[in-house]
Amino acid sequence: MTPFETLLRTPPLEIAANCVNLLAIVLATRNSIHTWWTGILGCALFGWLFFTSRLYADVTLQVFFIATSALGWWHWLHHRGRRVERPVTRTSVRELGMIIPLGALAALVYGALLHRFTNAYAPFIDSTVLVLSVVAQILLMRRKVETWIFWFATNSVAVPLFVSRDLWLTAVFYVLFWVNAPIGFFRWKRELSAPTRAASLPS
Repeated sequence: MTPFETLLRTPPLEIAANCVNLLAIVLATRNSIHTWWTGILGCALFGWLFFTSRLYADVTLQVFFIATSALGWWHWLHHRGRRVERPVTRTSVRELGMIIPLGALAALVYGALLHRFTNAYAPFIDSTVLVLSVVAQILLMRRKVETWIFWFATNSVAVPLFVSRDLWLTAVFYVLFWVNAPIGFFRWKRELSAPTRAASLPS
């Protein structure tokens, strides 16, 4: 079956998961608080999709995303103990110096566990997607501009993985996310010097 024929037979679950996730990503690029509730819905749909494709690290990742999206929603609306919208900031070199080696180690360990105890497909690549996504999500929660660098790296690994599992529509959407990451990076960089928005915030 050709990729085009596979796209025509895309299950409704994959279509819905990607459309909702695309909306959440666009809202994140625009620095909108509504990225969080749309993200929770998209992650729930993706969790079931990846479970049926035996991408168990990605299932774990969606559970993590749901939990951290709820926390991120709260974090974006609170800063230094006050109900004021959290500003965009940078990640320090010291933090990045800890994140990168610890992330590489986590990917190797989790990949080894998947290889040893499950029938996971491409366990080390799958675990790399998981770790990069976890780091990117944590930085997104903290409204750090470097989140987009890690999302770019995540999508660079995820696209060929999804193609190898015939998740062609998901791969196409992740190419869009890959293109979107530099856009988000430069949009957020412009907001680094913007004043904190402390007006009345949505409940």
